[in-house]
Amino acid sequence: MQYKISIIGMGYVGCGNALMLSKNHEVSVVDIDQNKIDNFNNKELPIDDSYAQKFFTSQKLNVSATSILHESIEGASFIIISLPTDFDKKTKSYNTSLIEDVIKKIIDVNSDALIIIKSTVNIGYTDSLCKRFDTKRIIFSPEFLREGHALEDNLYPSRIIIGGTDERSKLFGNILRQSSNNLEAPLIFMGSTEAEAVKLFSNTYLAMRVAYFNELDGFCLDNKINTSDVIKGVSLDNRIGDFYNNPSFGFGGYCLPKDSKQLLTRFGDLPNSLIEAIQKSNSQRTKFLAQKIILQTPKIVGVYKLAMKEGSDNSRDSSIFGIIDELVKNNIKVIIYDESVQGNEVEIASVEKDFKKFTHDSDCIITNRLDKKIKPFISKIFTRDIFSSDE
Repeated sequence: MQYKISIIGMGYVGCGNALMLSKNHEVSVVDIDQNKIDNFNNKELPIDDSYAQKFFTSQKLNVSATSILHESIEGASFIIISLPTDFDKKTKSYNTSLIEDVIKKIIDVNSDALIIIKSTVNIGYTDSLCKRFDTKRIIFSPEFLREGHALEDNLYPSRIIIGGTDERSKLFGNILRQSSNNLEAPLIFMGSTEAEAVKLFSNTYLAMRVAYFNELDGFCLDNKINTSDVIKGVSLDNRIGDFYNNPSFGFGGYCLPKDSKQLLTRFGDLPNSLIEAIQKSNSQRTKFLAQKIILQTPKIVGVYKLAMKEGSDNSRDSSIFGIIDELVKNNIKVIIYDESVQGNEVEIASVEKDFKKFTHDSDCIITNRLDKKIKPFISKIFTRDIFSSDE
């Protein structure tokens, strides 16, 4: 049976779900950015995901985009909310105002649809919404997507978790699995609060793993030990595994920083020494690496790309900013080369648009991840990218 599904939000989560679900169902995507909508309706995605873009242009999909919320949600059987929930450092919690505004409108227009929150939220948030709006038709279903691999990770999920156990929740879970390319993917039903906890604890574990291998790297770097050999030897233990073990300047991006901070806040007065240490470790990492660079006494340090990952256009909460701060505090001039930066968006450093001039003027070039363009200047480069992987 074909269902009408409305998806609110056109980021990685929204686009990834829209493309997958529109293979078998009628999908309408809502966003407030008319330029994104026009491009989407001309088969151009607003996200950096080559796999998804190729799929979008080559497949016959029943999907369209609109800025009119009423038009999208009217008659929909399922409404997926994939709006941003940025972490507010002052309140130490997610900003969920967009979700609440949209749900109020949905309830006024559509009295039957199951509302699925896929935005990352605090533990217990969905239950609080059900009480606030006096309804049982709001559930939480976490996403486990890598940036730049939104559709691929939807089509080949490691697991599908649904924060509801009623018949409509089970139907939605089966729709997700039947729309994927992995019909054997584990499909688990639980309460929304438990599903919210799965999301935060999963991403916090990944942040902890990044911090662990970064500290291993710091120890090896300071003691003139071959980091690559040590990590390979450690990772061959099947209980540890060969993944998420490539050293970096620290974890950053959309999910790991905000989700690990939110979980720490949620612990309150409960024992949280390990969870708290993750934040401290990430902060110490940037200071440690900055000192290594400062010891080289460069006059000008070039920063090649601000994003945390190769193939990403996202520099949100990138740890490289912490290194830049430390360098500037020590009166070292910093110049940035990043084609994704519009104008001089970085206040504490200047942006250099000419790559040749950038490489010439920089005494030292720092980059979180190496690529073909910068590798010829390896003699000037400071990086901790050992395995050229973020997986």
